[in-house]
Amino acid sequence: MRRLWRHNLACALIAEQIASMGFLDKDIAYTSGIMHDLGRFALSVIQPAEYSALLESHRGPAASMLECESELFGWNHCQAGEKLIADWKLPPDFAAVVAEHHQPHQDDAWGLAELIKISCRLADSIGFPAFPGCESLPYEDLVAQLPERERQRFPALKDTLATDVADRIHAVESV
Repeated sequence: MRRLWRHNLACALIAEQIASMGFLDKDIAYTSGIMHDLGRFALSVIQPAEYSALLESHRGPAASMLECESELFGWNHCQAGEKLIADWKLPPDFAAVVAEHHQPHQDDAWGLAELIKISCRLADSIGFPAFPGCESLPYEDLVAQLPERERQRFPALKDTLATDVADRIHAVESV
C-alpha cells in the first residue's frame, strides 16, 4: 500500500505542477491526483491479503490489472472509487477522474480527468508505479500529450521531474 500511496502522491504533485502552468485549479488537480486511485484503497480493505498479492504479482498493462480486479472483486478500482465518490456526494469532476483515468487519451479533450490520466502515467514513467510490473509509456511521449503551453514549461528531462517529485514526497513523508 505504501507504493500505491507514493504513486498517488506523485500523481498529485505532477497534476498540481501541470495545472499551475495553465487553466486548471492546482488545488483541485492535486486533490484529484490523491483521489484517483481511491478505489484501490477500498478494494484493499475488502480483501487485503488477496489484493496485496495481486498488486505484487501483476505484470502487464493497467487494462489487464482492471480485469484481474474485476475477477477478484466483481468490479475494478475505477468502479469502486466512482461509487465512493458518489456515496460521499463529492463533485462530479472527482467521479469523472476516478472513473476515467485508465481510458485512452483523447486528443480533443483536455480537462481534469485528462490531466490526471497523464499525471498518473507520468508518475509510472518516472519510477512511482502503482504496482511493480506496471508498464508505462516513454516519458517524452507522455509530455508530448500535454497542451502546448504546459508542454513548453514542463521539465524536458525525466530525471528532473523524478528528482523533484522524490524530494517532495520525502518532505511529505518526513512530516
